[in-house]
Amino acid sequence: MNKQQFLYILLALLLLSSCGSRRATVILPSDFKGPKELSRLYGIRITPDDNIYLYNEGAKWLGVPHRMGGLTKRGVDCSAFVAIVFREVYGKQLSRSSADMLKYDCRKVSRAKLQEGDLVFFRTGGRGKKNVPNHVGIYLKNGRFIHTSTSSGVMVSSLSEPYYLRTWLSGGRVK
Repeated sequence: MNKQQFLYILLALLLLSSCGSRRATVILPSDFKGPKELSRLYGIRITPDDNIYLYNEGAKWLGVPHRMGGLTKRGVDCSAFVAIVFREVYGKQLSRSSADMLKYDCRKVSRAKLQEGDLVFFRTGGRGKKNVPNHVGIYLKNGRFIHTSTSSGVMVSSLSEPYYLRTWLSGGRVK
C-alpha cells in the first residue's frame, strides 16, 4: 500500500468514526516513526506540523549505498532516490535524471524560499554544460536536505557546507 492509499484509508476511518460512538483504531506500518525518533535520526527538530511521511520514507533509505543507475535499497543514485521518495510520499512521477527534473518537473525557487519537499540541484563538477545539474536532493528544513552521496550513500547534509555552497545551482518546486 502506498502513502496516498494509506492517507485515503486513514481519512475514511476518521470520517466513519466521527459519526459513531466507537473510536476507530489506526494501524500504522511497523516501521513508522514518530517525530521524536525522526528528530534523533535527522538531527533536526521534527514536529507533527512537518511532513512525517516524507521523513519516514527518507529514514527507510538512510545509509543505503550509492550505485550509479541503482533503483533499490541495495544501491541507488541521487535521481532515483528522489524519484522513488516522491512517488511514495506525494504520488508524483518525476523524470529519471536530475537535469530533466529541473527542466520538466519543477519551477525554480531561490535558496531563501525553499520549503519542505522542494528539490535542491547542484553542479558537482565533471564534464557537461555549466548550468545543468548532475546532483539532486530533497529539502527538509533548517537548511538540511536528504540525498545520495557517492561516498556515504543516502544521508542528510547542510546547504551551508562549503561544498554545497560552491556547487549550488537551483532550488525547484515540483509542479
